[in-house]
Amino acid sequence: MVFARVAAQTALRGSRMATVARSSSLGLAGARRGYAEAVSDKLKLSFILPHEVRSSTRHFCFFTGTSSDGHHGHRIVLLHLPRPIAIYDSSEVTQVNIASASGDMGILAAHVPSVEELRPGLLEVVESSGTKKWFVSGGFATVHPNNKLVINAIEAYTLDQFSTEAVRSALADAQRVASTASSPEAKAEAEIEVEVYTALQAALSSRS
Repeated sequence: MVFARVAAQTALRGSRMATVARSSSLGLAGARRGYAEAVSDKLKLSFILPHEVRSSTRHFCFFTGTSSDGHHGHRIVLLHLPRPIAIYDSSEVTQVNIASASGDMGILAAHVPSVEELRPGLLEVVESSGTKKWFVSGGFATVHPNNKLVINAIEAYTLDQFSTEAVRSALADAQRVASTASSPEAKAEAEIEVEVYTALQAALSSRS
């Protein structure tokens, strides 16, 4: 399975791109910050896919008036409301490693508040039970005070959803189109695909 070309084009157009590297742990552990009186050793992570939704049902009860015999009327309405998929919902984790437009970085508790644009690359979540990895095509990571980290990703897939051979083939096709495209638009689209597939190939090489 590989990313759809349209998704890659939409998510990454206009973003600053960088060469893929494996995430390194650059966060500051255990440092006391002025914005908090006490420092926890855990991050509260919310990892959200706002463009992928599931339906949730809500019940609403409306008063419809009083009948001639004095009985109150009510109507119950069921509404199906879309909700973004949350891979993590304010869950405690040890560390999150991201591929940002400004460089790879590791985020630990007590990290300085910041906003980072995500480039195509590996996102690692370190829990007490082990490490989980996703490939994300883009998005933003926001570090809040009090050890809160919110990641909004355009797309996120676990590495076992990809075929190394399929990614290699898609990358070769994108490189061919980028070198032979007759229009600036087609060339730009192909170059975006090359960026994504190159990053994905590097992420797959880190699979253990």
